[in-house]
Amino acid sequence: MAIEGYDIVGDVHGHADKLEGLLRKLGYVPHGRGYRPPVGRQLIFLGDLIDRGPQQLRVLEIARSMMDDGDARVVMGNHEFNAIGYVTPDPATHGRDCLRPNRIPSVKATKNREQHGAFLEQVMEGSVRHREWVEWFRQLPPCLDLEGIRAVHGCWDQEAVEVLRENGWSAGRMLDEPTLHAAYDKQSRVQWARNLLTCGLELALPQGRFITGKGGHQHKEVRIANWRHWAMGLHELALVPKGQEEQLKGMEWPAELVISAIEGSPIVVGHHWFTGHPTIESPKLACLDYSAGAGGPLVGYRWDGETQLRNDKLVWFSPG
Repeated sequence: MAIEGYDIVGDVHGHADKLEGLLRKLGYVPHGRGYRPPVGRQLIFLGDLIDRGPQQLRVLEIARSMMDDGDARVVMGNHEFNAIGYVTPDPATHGRDCLRPNRIPSVKATKNREQHGAFLEQVMEGSVRHREWVEWFRQLPPCLDLEGIRAVHGCWDQEAVEVLRENGWSAGRMLDEPTLHAAYDKQSRVQWARNLLTCGLELALPQGRFITGKGGHQHKEVRIANWRHWAMGLHELALVPKGQEEQLKGMEWPAELVISAIEGSPIVVGHHWFTGHPTIESPKLACLDYSAGAGGPLVGYRWDGETQLRNDKLVWFSPG
């Protein structure tokens, strides 16, 4: 059956109650372990199915069941990518640690274990189930160009899309071992491309400045909304938690930062922990992450072929 429209869903982060509520609100009906969409529609997950929430296995079950039935597609989020690196041995440590450090004691290892802890507990770390889900994550593409709308977790960059495609990672092509290792090599273009698509654009802060993130960790980079071509100052581009704006005072616009208007198909992203009333960023871009993993609603966009995104196509759900 031909697909006539897509229902695109932001970061679920293990909150199956919000996912099932949103699916029902969109007209999806329970079917087997997942849900069946209205005729002619397909569900698109923007990644970050896992970590933080209490119902991660149920979220994964729904997503995988619907994918198997051809009723859904899932984009790789940075949390799925991190889950792969968390269990993949790092040759540089001769197997004593993994690509995403968590074995050799360090501040970074502690942070990584804390961030991933709820997932590890729910899948039983080291179990067959754990290994099977990580293997499933490898088949998730870094982005989807759906011929009329583009879906990616962090931000869309066509050059980055091409870099990953040239290295064998795109829709329908599994993330293989050489590409995975390249994606952790800071000298590699694959690492640059993967980080941009799954995490978005980040700029280094001046010496001595930092942003305190959601978990209380200090970050020496600031995330940039590189789609806001109308911005007049860096403060209008910076995506920082409320109360952190003072860290950006006096910062000049970096000469190398060029922000251009989006051309072509509109783009939907997740990842950025927006808050407040859901609204599109522009007719060419919508962020659907409204902090469902931290008490916010799970937000979706119901796309029916329009070339200009609209606020009335946003749909969201939060229990209670």
